[in-house]
Amino acid sequence: MSASLQPAEPVPDSRRSQLLDEAARLFGTKGYAHTSMRDIAAAFGILPGSLYHHFPSKDALFEAVYAAGVAQILAAVQQAVAAHTDPWDRLQAASEAHLACLLQHQGQAVAVVSDWTAAHLALREALVPHRDRYEAEFTALIAALPLQPQADRRALRLALLGALNWTLTWYRPGRDAPAAVARQLLAVFRPAPAGGG
Repeated sequence: MSASLQPAEPVPDSRRSQLLDEAARLFGTKGYAHTSMRDIAAAFGILPGSLYHHFPSKDALFEAVYAAGVAQILAAVQQAVAAHTDPWDRLQAASEAHLACLLQHQGQAVAVVSDWTAAHLALREALVPHRDRYEAEFTALIAALPLQPQADRRALRLALLGALNWTLTWYRPGRDAPAAVARQLLAVFRPAPAGGG
């Protein structure tokens, strides 16, 4: 039997996270539409059949990467805010943790904000619950802020997350640290202290 006809060996569970990281890197750099299962298998150093043993389709793999990215960022945010009680400090800690995941780890978290708009509707619908689960954390943090009654908290959430996620397009390592960038962005939305000049 030729090597090409040998049955594919499944990827050990211990390497699943590494596989998701590699898939996330490709999805994040090439986009969903331009990344194939063969590309991912080659980059990870396995046969395509081994990849299909765990993920029956590119959709299934991308959803797994996306879900892992959401879990990764959510865990970092929850750990960061737990050390604070002031609502603005909690939102700042969440923003810093969010950017640290995106700009420093460059792993599964990147796929959470990668361009998946080219994916077909069924896949996008499968991803929305994961996204909503994460955004609910920021919804709760912003709901606790001492804002004026007429303040549009939904607009604040969308604008802040949009600004944080957009850093992937312009951030260059070696300049301001991700935490400093997060503080600068949040300062745009945070009211000045009373009596400040």
